[in-house]
Parts: sequence; C-alpha cells; structure tokens
Amino acid sequence: MQETQIRIASYNMRKARGLDQKRRPERTLQVLNGLDADVIVLQEADKRLGVRPSALPRGMIAAETDFEVVRVSRNDVSIGWHGNAILARKGLDVMSVERLDLPGFEPRGAVRVQLDLGDGLTVVATHLGLLRRDRQAQLAELNRVTAADKHCVIAGDFNEWSDTKGLEPLAGRFETHSPGRSFHARRPIVGLDRFALSHGVTLRDAGVDQSPLARVASDHLPIWSDIAVPAVTC
Repeated sequence: MQETQIRIASYNMRKARGLDQKRRPERTLQVLNGLDADVIVLQEADKRLGVRPSALPRGMIAAETDFEVVRVSRNDVSIGWHGNAILARKGLDVMSVERLDLPGFEPRGAVRVQLDLGDGLTVVATHLGLLRRDRQAQLAELNRVTAADKHCVIAGDFNEWSDTKGLEPLAGRFETHSPGRSFHARRPIVGLDRFALSHGVTLRDAGVDQSPLARVASDHLPIWSDIAVPAVTC
C-alpha cells in the first residue's frame, strides 16, 4: 500500500517563558525549527491577559521559520484558540479549520484542521484540563466531533499522569502514544504530552526533544511523531 508520511510535533511552550523565567520567543522558535516537523501544535501559545496577544510574534515566525500560522484565532493579535495554535510547513494545504469549546470546570478548547495529505488527515490540537473527569469528558467530545474523519491525530498536552487510566473515551478507535517523559523539562518524570492516532494512521517513529535548548525553553519538552496515512487511491 502506498503511503504519505508526515512529522507532527506538539509543544507546550509556556508562553515562551523559560525555566530562567525570561520570555524569549526567539529561543522558542529555535526549538521549533530543530524539530524538523511538517505540522506543530502548540499549547499556551498566547498570553492570558487582555486580548490574549501571541507569545510568538507573527512577524518573527514569518522571518525566522519555514512555517505559516494556521488561522485559528478570531482576531489578529492571538495565534491560537484557548491557547492552542497550529503551525504548518509552507506549501502544506490546510482545507478547513474548526474551533471547538470543550466541557469542564476550566475554559478549555481544541482546534480541528483538515489537511490535504494522502487520503485525508485531520489534526486536532488540544490542551486538556487538570481534573480527570473533565479530561475524560473532553476526550469523549473530541471522539464525537471527529467520528466522520477517516484518519485523525489528536495531539497536545493531555495532562494525564497515568499510563493506564483516563484515556478510556478514546479506546476502540484511537491508540494513544506517549513518546517519552516530557515533564518537567528540568527532570522529566512523566509523559503528559501525547498523540492519539485513529485506525489507518501508522506510527513510524516518535520521540522527545531533550536538547539543551529545549530543557530550558519551557517546563515541557517537545514531542514528535512520524506518521503515515494511506495515499489517495484512484
């Protein structure tokens, strides 16, 4: 079977504030460039106050990376929705974008994009809640809204400390993968950041960026996965 391969990365960038407590967007962009990804989903991409301005200036992204900001924000100041942003390699065709509000005690959301890749690929970027019951409700909602998608990847900060519990709403349709320990960046002890791959999406490789720069740029380490989806059949 012919396949199309793509690298997806996920990074809770902590509003570009490193462990030295300095907000340095240029450092965050260096980390992103080092991932060699085609699509990067970001959490905490926007600041919290006021109109939630982006922690990564659009002009800096355009000048210093080969990525384009997928337009998921409702204004020109933020780059994300509930802090979830998506960067796509230039030339990758994004066919549609949907903003999703998720249930739970805290305001949480996700972004669903459809890519013109292979036989079609949906990518969902999310940052799940702190309470397990909220996370389970949020995963159930993501499972529901992507039910018609042939091939789907849910990526982000799942905030789940257990390897065996909390992901039940995805069971049966998705396989959830933690590429490794991604939190805390200074001394990683748990894989909070994950990918969930629906049937038909094949995991080829995955890992955690443990470079010296990534270890100081945020409290999370970036994760990446090389996935394959079936090519278009005539």
